[in-house]
Amino acid sequence: MSYEQTYQPFENRIDFTDVQEKMYAVKNELKKVIVGQDDVIDQLILALLSDGHSLIEGLPGVAKTMMAKLLAKTIDSDFSRIQFTPDLMPSDVIGTSILNSKINEFEFKKGPIFANIVLIDEINRSPAKTQAALFECMSERQVTVDGTTYPLQPPFLVFATQNPIEQEGTYRLPEAQLDRFMFKIIVQYPSLENEIELLKEQHERKDLDKETLVESVINGTEITAFQHRVKSIYIHESLINYIATIVHQTRIDQSLYMGASPRASIAILDASKSNAAINGRDFVIPEDIKQVAYAILGHRVVLIPEKEMEGFSTHHIIQQIIDRVEIPR
Repeated sequence: MSYEQTYQPFENRIDFTDVQEKMYAVKNELKKVIVGQDDVIDQLILALLSDGHSLIEGLPGVAKTMMAKLLAKTIDSDFSRIQFTPDLMPSDVIGTSILNSKINEFEFKKGPIFANIVLIDEINRSPAKTQAALFECMSERQVTVDGTTYPLQPPFLVFATQNPIEQEGTYRLPEAQLDRFMFKIIVQYPSLENEIELLKEQHERKDLDKETLVESVINGTEITAFQHRVKSIYIHESLINYIATIVHQTRIDQSLYMGASPRASIAILDASKSNAAINGRDFVIPEDIKQVAYAILGHRVVLIPEKEMEGFSTHHIIQQIIDRVEIPR
């Protein structure tokens, strides 16, 4: 019996052709500039459709910032970029109350976090107090200043970049903040063939600005509507148990000091539905779950020191857990 026969619901199908076409259009726009990073592009699109924030990690020069900027450019909505620096204050991010001398009252001046797509460049270059300013924004989609709450308009997505090797002038992201990122997307160096292609395209473009090649193909209203529709995708009860078992195993695995939170379970559920929609299905199969699990769990679990010294990675341990958890049939 096929996956389709096992997990397809006995009810009217939901048509996700328009979602497929729009996400395919976004991917094509990004591929006009980004060469050889198909997996990264796929994860960015999943984050977009899943309404999840993403931490983009990679060595210098692998186009982390460029990817996030170009993704924002494919969307006809408000975009802001915040360069995190050691002297950046929380009020520089969320805004502050200033005195209006004309009416002799304080007025709230919104910060750059009040946008639909927010790019935070080098998030680990600001201290904990500034990073903590993002907690409420990312988790509750709102900002509270001087006892007044200001909602952030949907869609609201944060894409943050960081360099994994630099230690000078950087601050480690606390686990509470890492947990608020649905995905941690790792950007690797391109292959030799892809780098040759990249150089050829760079030579042919000459003085042409790369960003001018990318056009808006979707708007914020459409994204919000797609995000709501994806929530209605069917998932069999056995697959819900499968997700919960994988996450539970991270909490009892002897190689891990800290396991994943319930927020991780919800993230896998939502992202697997998005993956199904992108593939034109209105139901989830085990492959959807396995495909999204690594990017969701990797930054939420912590290895014990012994395993770190032995050269193990969180990816390796997650792979072991997924391999030993029985796939529902």
